[in-house]
Amino acid sequence: MKELTPLVWKNRRLYIIDQRLLPHKTKWVKLRDHNDVYRAIRDMLIRGAPAIGIVAAFGFCLGFRSVKTEDREVLKERITEIADLLGSARPTAVNLRWAVNRMLGLTAKLLPDKKKSIKEIEHILEKEALNILREDIETNRKIGRYGSRLIPKGASILTHCNAGALAVGGYGTAIGVIRRAFEEKKDITVFVDETRPYLQGARLTSYELKSLGIRHFVITDNTAGFLMKLRKIDLVITGADRIVRNGDTANKIGTYSLAVLAKENRIPFYIAAPLSTFDISLETGYEIPVEERSGDEVLNIMGRSIAPKGVTALHFGFDVTPAGYISAIITERGIVYPPYRKNIKKLFMKR
Repeated sequence: MKELTPLVWKNRRLYIIDQRLLPHKTKWVKLRDHNDVYRAIRDMLIRGAPAIGIVAAFGFCLGFRSVKTEDREVLKERITEIADLLGSARPTAVNLRWAVNRMLGLTAKLLPDKKKSIKEIEHILEKEALNILREDIETNRKIGRYGSRLIPKGASILTHCNAGALAVGGYGTAIGVIRRAFEEKKDITVFVDETRPYLQGARLTSYELKSLGIRHFVITDNTAGFLMKLRKIDLVITGADRIVRNGDTANKIGTYSLAVLAKENRIPFYIAAPLSTFDISLETGYEIPVEERSGDEVLNIMGRSIAPKGVTALHFGFDVTPAGYISAIITERGIVYPPYRKNIKKLFMKR
């Protein structure tokens, strides 16, 4: 089976799958400039914390190319504005700003070097974006190898939203762990929360698991607790959009509820995420900006209204799970256990 990827950089142009149309239609969209990239991230054509970071890196390249000047000070000023625009597309996922800052930092080092032409700098930036993509795929495979150690044979696993190949450069974080366990023939079963309101679980995770041949069941979000009570779930694993210094974690709305239910039922709750998802500049989850999106996304499914006209909806895109509910965090450098403040610090001291 061909490896699934949500994006392709070809002939110095960026193409992404419009994930809003999956699984019924696979439409590749060409993003011509940084404004297209900004809108694609904001409007959720592309989603998943690592994936939007990668796309933003390529958007930075497109933005750099669009600035038609040889004046390096003007170029620096303009590319900083472009970086700020890209970084503002989604506020909760820290990978977005991480990738943009990496590109901006490299640009700041290259521009003063008059021996390098603007065209040469452009090519170096393109290589850096490709490095971010390559590193992400390698990172996900490492996360899968570490995380599979936590999956017993015959396990029933609950996952939320989509943390698979479509949410990253390839392979997946939480789904990468599940994939690795499947590849090791652990005879797993996966329960997939539908994940309202965008239905990333029902549409995307199920799509990926079906293509991989992994046994799974889609469930409504509010079925999860009952399955735990019936002892049908052995562990929960999700991805993350931002993890702070004390281990508090932001992820798709509904994650916090699952963590509370898992603790009540004495079920391990795991997070799988790369180091780029950590934001050690923040002390606790209270400091994480939580994106509030349009209520129309709650009141409509796939373009069809499901509520009476004139009603309003409240829609937070994410919630924050306190560290006390998280059994372990799986990274490309190994599994991190409590106490998180101490052990996350150690994780970054290894760099």
